[in-house]
Amino acid sequence: MSTFTFSPLLGWPVGGTIALVMLALAIVEVVRHTFGDAGDETMLSCVRRMLICLTVGAMALGPSMTVSTTSRAVNNTDVVMAVDVTGSMAVKDATYGSDELTTRLNAAKQAVDDVTKAYADSSFAAVRFGASGTLDVPLTPDAAAIRNWATTLAPEATGVSSGSSLDAPLDQLITTLNDIRTTHPDDAIVLYLITDGEQTSAQSRRTFSTLRHYINDAIVVGVGSTAGGRIPLIKDGASSDSSESDKSSESSESSESGSAESKNSNAQQWVTDPDTGQPGISKMDETTLKNLADELGGSMVTTSAQNTMANGRSAEASKKWSVGATAKQRTRTNPVVWPLAAIALILIAWEMGSTIAMSRRLL
Repeated sequence: MSTFTFSPLLGWPVGGTIALVMLALAIVEVVRHTFGDAGDETMLSCVRRMLICLTVGAMALGPSMTVSTTSRAVNNTDVVMAVDVTGSMAVKDATYGSDELTTRLNAAKQAVDDVTKAYADSSFAAVRFGASGTLDVPLTPDAAAIRNWATTLAPEATGVSSGSSLDAPLDQLITTLNDIRTTHPDDAIVLYLITDGEQTSAQSRRTFSTLRHYINDAIVVGVGSTAGGRIPLIKDGASSDSSESDKSSESSESSESGSAESKNSNAQQWVTDPDTGQPGISKMDETTLKNLADELGGSMVTTSAQNTMANGRSAEASKKWSVGATAKQRTRTNPVVWPLAAIALILIAWEMGSTIAMSRRLL
């Protein structure tokens, strides 16, 4: 729908002043011609000069047409997943959708798979963190790329660091989330932090509250058990599952050969507690997980045989932040000055022509 209005290009103070001045000049011209000494001025010249003043005044008021349009704004959701790959993630004490025990990292992989399925038509970014945080997959609408990335995750070698620090991904997350927020200011950003919550570093952990500025929601996903389990000695990113598989295979071969020495050499090695000399026990830290959720202004969930990312709090969040389209009405003002400008140009050219012709007659 279109409506006529005035919208001065120079603003109402300037445009209104020019219009009033032009109106005053038009009135003066008529009064001077009618009641004053018009000299050689004809009625046609008077009308022409009055029209020039009125036309210029009307142009200053900025005659315009307002056009109302309705557009559909698409609100996209960007999901950032940060997955812990420290050595403790190789502990086999986690369950995910069944009673079968699996490593914490395998549970994390299944969680990533369910999250990508829950957020249809969304974009994803993936961060891996151990001794440091790394952006492995920049923001992409390709959910399959995220699932493929998850399958390649392996626990970090045990000897990489002297202790795990949960704030390792913080700097990378700040950079990644800031880039997404800058590039897509209208998108909803949801952060999934998947970890066992174990903090063994002697240094104090930095707060995650700095991320609140960039995200709309956050879910801290705890994997593992509070009972805990022994930490396998990881070399070159080999998972505990593969280590146990190799152990079983090699033990079978050793049994067939009957070599006790071979059996001992193939036994699973565990990370030892320096204080006791016994295999160390790693436990999922629910208190730390809750603290992380509070700092992020989000919620905490723990995976189990009954609870997965396909149900519970995560499923509710995926519905809340699903892609949606909203109708927005916009009003655009289009100036219509050119017809008046054309009329003014014709009148001024006429006035100049008449002035030149009059000058020649007076010579």
